[in-house]
Amino acid sequence: MPFSIRPYRRFPVRCSVRYNAGPFQGQGTVWNLSSTGWRLSGDLPMRSGEILSLTVTLPNEQRIEVSEAVVRWSRGQEFAVENVTIEPRTDARLQHYVKRLVQNTREHLCLERSETYG
Repeated sequence: MPFSIRPYRRFPVRCSVRYNAGPFQGQGTVWNLSSTGWRLSGDLPMRSGEILSLTVTLPNEQRIEVSEAVVRWSRGQEFAVENVTIEPRTDARLQHYVKRLVQNTREHLCLERSETYG
């Protein structure tokens, strides 16, 4: 697998996910997210290139439904997916959530710096 730099920052989270690959259903945990993808582990192992749909329940209890995603890499029970098809309103909610994560991270860093140098 060639090395590539991700275009979007990933944020650590811990939330539940249900996913479907054809007639098979799995469930697991999302460990990090970006505005375009997810890293998760689940009880239905996936292979690179497989197509699935997923429903993620974010820590704020919002549900994000991705009607089509592609597995970019897998290692045992862990794998990463990239969103391919997501309804525009749902994508807007995901982008808003990620934007809040970015703001919270910046605020936290500013607070740490002010306490260190304050």
